[in-house]
Amino acid sequence: MKKILFIILLILLVSIGLRFIYSVGISFFKSKAKTTQIPPDVKVETIKEKEIVMTFDSPGRVESKYQVDVRARISGYLEKSYFKEGDYVKSGDTLFLIEPYEFQNASETAGANIQNIKAQLDYAEKQLARAAELVAQDYIAKSRYDEILSNRDSLKAQLRAAKSNFNDTNRNLSYTTVKSPVDGRIGFIDVTVGNYVTPSSGALTTINSIDPMYVTFSLPSYDYNYLSFIDGKDNLNRKTELYFSNGQKYEYDGIQDFYDNKIDRTTGSVTMRATFKNPNNRLLHGEFVNIKLYSNKSVKVPVVPIVAVQENQEGKYVYKLDKNNLPNLTYIKVQEQYGNDWIVKEGLSVGDRVITDGILKVTPESPVNIK
Repeated sequence: MKKILFIILLILLVSIGLRFIYSVGISFFKSKAKTTQIPPDVKVETIKEKEIVMTFDSPGRVESKYQVDVRARISGYLEKSYFKEGDYVKSGDTLFLIEPYEFQNASETAGANIQNIKAQLDYAEKQLARAAELVAQDYIAKSRYDEILSNRDSLKAQLRAAKSNFNDTNRNLSYTTVKSPVDGRIGFIDVTVGNYVTPSSGALTTINSIDPMYVTFSLPSYDYNYLSFIDGKDNLNRKTELYFSNGQKYEYDGIQDFYDNKIDRTTGSVTMRATFKNPNNRLLHGEFVNIKLYSNKSVKVPVVPIVAVQENQEGKYVYKLDKNNLPNLTYIKVQEQYGNDWIVKEGLSVGDRVITDGILKVTPESPVNIK
């Protein structure tokens, strides 16, 4: 038994020794090959600064400036509709007619009541004038004069109440014609002619204004802070471009005229808004688009040639030369493309040297021949 254990132990020691010799040999030959390998020819450029206007991309959503639910303000049967779904209407255009006869009768009754009280008031004024003459000559008692005066004042109060009631009935009568409060495009009709409607029946239809249109979008807090750093107090009225989902650019540029006063806790972003002209009705409420926002001021930033940047599963990288001219694989973050360069966000500084040509022959930390 001891002999068997000894043999097994001997075999393990021999295996470990052979593996060590093998690895030392491999390292030796690799080192020798590395020293005898001809350095590849490469071209090198130094990272420089450029003064540019920064842009920030974000998805956005088109929204109407006004979104109005058209509702009945009185109760009655819906008698007429003066438009079709999808029509464009102007502010003040009549959209619906609610059965008006009950309200017309109420208005006429209130008007007749005013005329009746006016007639009584005219007679009371004449009586009061005569009573004033008679009481001055002691032909009637002062109490009789006071009675006539009180009747005149009561009729004045009744006239004011009658006029108020008349105005109220006319107001209700005006509500029988439902008018558009804004310019815009009619949506679906939710209540058709013949139905009984009330103020609590819900919207008859919805109108979305069409010109101008808003586009709301968000910027990550990092980008928002950087944009604020660039522009300082000049943080409104930035140029904004709109791109449709197919990549086509909208013919009119917008103006970023609003930003929220807080950072969203869920997304860590700041909501912003731009306003666009929409004379041809190309922008529709609820449409998803892409926004490119321009800074008001330019800023100096480091840039790296596009040809120097490679990419793998871990991200974009370059070969940066150290003080011994040996290339080191360096991962970088870029912000956007600017001409033939990438704007550097992280990983490179002004003065760094990167390989721009012959990259495929480069081995990290192996000598290169700079041309």
